[in-house]
Amino acid sequence: MFRLIFLFVVLGLGLFAGTQFSGQQGYVLISVASKTIEMSVTTLVIFVIAALAGLFGLEYLVKKAFYASSATWNYFSVRKMRRSRRYTNEGIIKLLEGDFKVAEKKVTRWANHHDMPLLCYLVASEAAQGMGNTEQRDRYLELAAKQDNSTLAVELTRAKQLIREADYSAAFDTLSSLKSSYPNNAVVLNLLKQVYIELRLWQPLLDLLPKLIKHKIILKEEQEPLTQRAQCGLLHEVAVQKGSEGLVAHWNSLPRKVKADTHLIECFARQLISRQADSEAFTLLKETLKKHPNSDLYALLPKLKLADSHPAVTFLEGVLHKDGNNADAHSALAQFYLRSEKWPEAQVHFEKALSVRSNVADYGYLSDALEKQNLTKAAHEVSKKALTLINEPAA
Repeated sequence: MFRLIFLFVVLGLGLFAGTQFSGQQGYVLISVASKTIEMSVTTLVIFVIAALAGLFGLEYLVKKAFYASSATWNYFSVRKMRRSRRYTNEGIIKLLEGDFKVAEKKVTRWANHHDMPLLCYLVASEAAQGMGNTEQRDRYLELAAKQDNSTLAVELTRAKQLIREADYSAAFDTLSSLKSSYPNNAVVLNLLKQVYIELRLWQPLLDLLPKLIKHKIILKEEQEPLTQRAQCGLLHEVAVQKGSEGLVAHWNSLPRKVKADTHLIECFARQLISRQADSEAFTLLKETLKKHPNSDLYALLPKLKLADSHPAVTFLEGVLHKDGNNADAHSALAQFYLRSEKWPEAQVHFEKALSVRSNVADYGYLSDALEKQNLTKAAHEVSKKALTLINEPAA
């Protein structure tokens, strides 16, 4: 537009000058080497205007030619990109359907023309994983890693694949490096939770729990069983590494709220028993049962290997004096009598326990007590009752 206006202005000025100097056209002489060109001023002006118009026209044609070639190039590029997208979408569907070979073929065929090759290589890596081709899987991950801003997506894909292969140590290394760069990424935290559990890294799991709750990766009702599992695992770890003394020291260092959890008290008592610290375990169980009666804790009492079982028997008798229908206390006391070969006393307490609630183990113990008293028929009837309970379908 500017050039057109410029031409009209020049032409207008020429016409104006022509009218002003009509009959006085002047004279122009151009001499180049041995050649000379003669013309009037009016002719020169017309020639200059024509030359400018020709140049502007040539520029227009050149631009049109370049635009046409660029449009043609863009047409083919866009066509290839659309085809690549279509193949990638089809490949993702095939991956979800489990047709890994076709999925790999589709997403890699036009990956170079896709506007996001990272997606193609990650899908191809998953397809190779599905076919069990770890070498090809890793090659696709390397290609994906060469793309811009690919670190998080590539390493998360790698970690998930390692977890599916149960290679938790390698997954731990990958996720640990990611955690330093992406400390609040929900996927990283969730995968770390899985790896910590599988590798029995209980203290790191306990340290991770606040973040898991904050980012709503686990619900609050999931926190307690997960905490109990981690704390129990940590008690076992300390017991193996430091023995009963180290175990007691670790327990004493725990917060009061943690030590009040009867599930953890049971775990602690079991570890004490496994370390032959039965006297300490009895003291712990007795003091806890006085405040919080618990069937699992009563069941641990007969497992104690005490030099003198009289304190345990006295404690249970005292419990039954206050509550004669405490089936768990009856069962525990009966097992102590069974160990001491007091068959009639054991029979009485097992029968009392079973009158309150059914228990397969107690039926078995009662059968033994009856056999020891040569009450074969009664023992047989009790054994049949135990088998009936075992064969009953779960509710």
